[in-house]
Amino acid sequence: MNFIAMDFETANYQSHSACSLALVMVQNSQIVGQYYSLIKPETEFFYRNIQIHGIHPEDVREAPTFPEVWQTIQQYFQRDRLIVAHNAGFDTKVLAGCLDYYQLTRPEYLSLCTVRTSRKLFPEMKNHRLNTVCQELGITLENHHDALEDSRACANILLYQEDHFGVAPLKKLVRLEQ
Repeated sequence: MNFIAMDFETANYQSHSACSLALVMVQNSQIVGQYYSLIKPETEFFYRNIQIHGIHPEDVREAPTFPEVWQTIQQYFQRDRLIVAHNAGFDTKVLAGCLDYYQLTRPEYLSLCTVRTSRKLFPEMKNHRLNTVCQELGITLENHHDALEDSRACANILLYQEDHFGVAPLKKLVRLEQ
């Protein structure tokens, strides 16, 4: 399989408040690269979000803004490229929110949610949160809510699913994001 696992962390409840982003690149079912950046959101931080991910306003003071990050990563978001996230509805909403906020064109790309694939393939699990799925499958997740750790874990979940179930049940859950 070829795909990119994506994870955002946000400063607050607003979809354009991305404060970190990670991408993990997979080619031929092997992790071959990664990208991580803090992002300086043009909005306030909410204390609850800081409690979750540990990123503070001072951590992003010198970080690039989303448009600067987008210049680097937009090449990965193409109509024939698969972008995977655990709870993809959240991550695709953050991406769309950032693009809209900065009046950047939304790309078309293929999307797959590993929460959905996990619910389909592992209905017996007590829940399908990232940490639960990782624990059940024996996948390392040492620093939950670190975007790079979460992206890597998401990639490994999909690779596990491909290895144990093949690509046919996964393909049925792929969506086109516009």
